[in-house]
Amino acid sequence: MRNLLLSAASILSASAAAIVTSAQAAELPKDAAHNIVLVHGAFVDQTSWKPVADILSKKGYNVTLVENPLTSLTADVDATKQALAKQDGKTVLVGHSWGGVVITQAGNDPKVSALVFVSAFAPDVGQSLKTLSDGGPPTEGTAAIHPDEKGNLYIDPKVFPSAVAADLPPQIAESLANHQLPLNHVAFETPVDTAAWRDKPTFYVITTKDKVIAPEVQKMFADRMRAHVTDIAGSHASLVVHADEVAAVLEKAALAK
Repeated sequence: MRNLLLSAASILSASAAAIVTSAQAAELPKDAAHNIVLVHGAFVDQTSWKPVADILSKKGYNVTLVENPLTSLTADVDATKQALAKQDGKTVLVGHSWGGVVITQAGNDPKVSALVFVSAFAPDVGQSLKTLSDGGPPTEGTAAIHPDEKGNLYIDPKVFPSAVAADLPPQIAESLANHQLPLNHVAFETPVDTAAWRDKPTFYVITTKDKVIAPEVQKMFADRMRAHVTDIAGSHASLVVHADEVAAVLEKAALAK
């Protein structure tokens, strides 16, 4: 799975990353957060963030990709906290999809200067991913999530390409569908007991062609958090396909006070 997504991310981000050469990289503002920690969603791994990470790294940011175990909310939050502990100074914490639940819980770390939700779930205290999924309108993606005999959740491989990654090349989307990383049902059902977005500057990237988290639900999350909103005309995989636009939002978040 990692090699497949890494290859896809490398190919699709090449043109975006190429425009940011070392010669073009400028010194970052002294008052900006120089650290960015990226938390991936369910069913994929941390290489889903590679296109965005490449762009930001070339500009001089210290970028860390969190590898979520996807076995429980606690395990993923612990992985994120370990990454935050290694940062020196102000840090932007970013989550995609399920990663939004993780950063909601982990984002109260004093180093975190801003939160960014990219096509992400954003629970309030007492809410779980299950709560949010059950309470929102059904989508093609959420309707296709099913458990196996061990209680691990997957998206139906036949539905995955159109629901999750409609703007990826079909052969790549199909490969990803057949090599998913499962999310344990425990993670799906566990509520957060902290809502870090209540106390941090918050940004939200709404993907307007998303078939996993309905765009109107994303807007509801953003409005509730009073987040700075950016709309991107892309699918749930926009962090790969529209990496330059997502990276630009993270740069704005780095300047938040």
